[in-house]
Amino acid sequence: MNWPAASFDWNQARAFLATAEHGSLSAAARALGQTQPTVGRQVTALEDQLGVALFDRAGRGLILTEPGRELLIHMREMGAAAERAALTATGQSQALRGTVSITASDVFSAHLLPRIVADLARRTPEIDIEVISANDLRDLSRREADIAIRHVRPEDPNLTARLLGEGHGRFYASAAYLERRGRPQTREDLARHDFVGFLAADSMAATLASYGIPVPEQNIRYRTDSGLVMWELVRAGLGIGLMSDDLGRVTPDVDLLLPGERAFTYPIWLVTHREVQSSRRIRHVFDHLAEAISAHIKRINAQPLT
Repeated sequence: MNWPAASFDWNQARAFLATAEHGSLSAAARALGQTQPTVGRQVTALEDQLGVALFDRAGRGLILTEPGRELLIHMREMGAAAERAALTATGQSQALRGTVSITASDVFSAHLLPRIVADLARRTPEIDIEVISANDLRDLSRREADIAIRHVRPEDPNLTARLLGEGHGRFYASAAYLERRGRPQTREDLARHDFVGFLAADSMAATLASYGIPVPEQNIRYRTDSGLVMWELVRAGLGIGLMSDDLGRVTPDVDLLLPGERAFTYPIWLVTHREVQSSRRIRHVFDHLAEAISAHIKRINAQPLT
C-alpha cells in the first residue's frame, strides 16, 4: 500500500491510533473522551477510505491486521508530530499577544464593550480583539468565539462560566410617544399601549405575562431582530420598549416609565473554554472583562432612579 499517498482525517487517524494502542474501541473511547460509537465510526471511515481492514476481532478485543500494523508506524509518527505542535502552541499561548474573540449582544457590544476594550488596549497593546456582535448564542465549543457574554448559564461541560452580577431592565418611551398616547401609571395601563419588541411577538407577550405585565400580542406592533434597531424605533416614538438600565438611563430622549418597578432581572455570565487556564492571553482578557463588567454592574445598580 502506498501510505504516503493517502490523505488522512486527523480525527480518524487519532481514533485508529488510540484503538491500536488500547486494544478495544471502548478503551480508546475512554482515552479520547468520546463515545464508543463515535470512535467506531471514525475507524470504519478510515478503513473505507483505505480500502483495507485494519483490525480483526478477537473476543471483545481487536487485533491489528498486517495493513493495520504497517499503518500504525506512520500514525505514531503523526501522533508525535501533533504532540510537538501542541507543545509549541501551548508555549505561544503563554504570551500576551495574538487575537482574542469576544461575542456579546449587539447592545452590549456597541454600548459597553468599546470602553472596556479601549482600556484593555492601553494595558496590553499586543493583544488584538475581535468583537462578534450577535444576538444568537455563538458556539464556543466549535471555536466561534473565545469568550462570550451571555444571559443564560451554558450547559456544555466543556465551558466554564463566571456569574458577574445581575442587570435590570425597565420600560422606556420617547417624549413624542408619551405626548401622543399618554403616560402609563400602572402595569395594567401598559395593556393599552403599543410596544416595540423582537420578532417573536408571542414569545415576548408570554415573557411579559410571566412578570405580571398584561400586554396583548397584537400590541407588539413593531418588531426587529436587533436590540439596537429596537432601541432606535423606541426613540423614534413608535412605542414602549424594554431596555437595560445602563443604556436606558444615558439616553436623553427617552423617559423611564413606572420607575418604582423593575420589568425584569437578568444574570450576566462570562463564558469561555475550560482550557482558558492554559492560555495566558485568553485568561488575561477574561479576567479584565470580569473585573470591568462587574464594576459596571455595581455602579449602575447603585445609582438612584430618576
